[in-house]
Amino acid sequence: MSRQLNMDTVRQNFWKEEYLREKMLRCEWHHKYGSLVKAKQKAKAAARLPLKLPTLPPKAPLSPPPAPKAVPSRASSPTLEAPIQSEMYAVPPATRALLYEGISHDFQGRYHYLSTRKLDVPEKRYLFPITTNFTYGWQLGPPVKQELVFCKMCRIESFFRKNGAFALLDPRDLAL
Repeated sequence: MSRQLNMDTVRQNFWKEEYLREKMLRCEWHHKYGSLVKAKQKAKAAARLPLKLPTLPPKAPLSPPPAPKAVPSRASSPTLEAPIQSEMYAVPPATRALLYEGISHDFQGRYHYLSTRKLDVPEKRYLFPITTNFTYGWQLGPPVKQELVFCKMCRIESFFRKNGAFALLDPRDLAL
């Protein structure tokens, strides 16, 4: 049984344009943030590898070692820990303290922490946009209360976002 494709030249051009647009968005993202991600991946890989020290031949002791007077409370670790880099900024202590107050069932604890955390704009939470979907909400600005407008063109102009994501209007979008 063959599959019917309802593919005409308009639909084919649409899919070609969508594919190219997505490809360009990915290229722009990698051009803008690729070096940061690559540096973070190298730091994680370096942290995973153990530090290998060369083995030295044993020396014959000339005199007995002196007895230690004070035992250190904490042994120093031979491996150096690299700081783990994250895509997100550190959470403020006041917001983190919400995690430990109450339980989620009573709309406290984790529930209150997450609801408070989602009120922050993405620029305050993340170092850079991680996915291409972040371009829709990145640097959007504070919400603006708009009046009720009865003009058709005013509705069309206020519908589209002002942050540059798909700033060019398609003539097919204007036909209502």
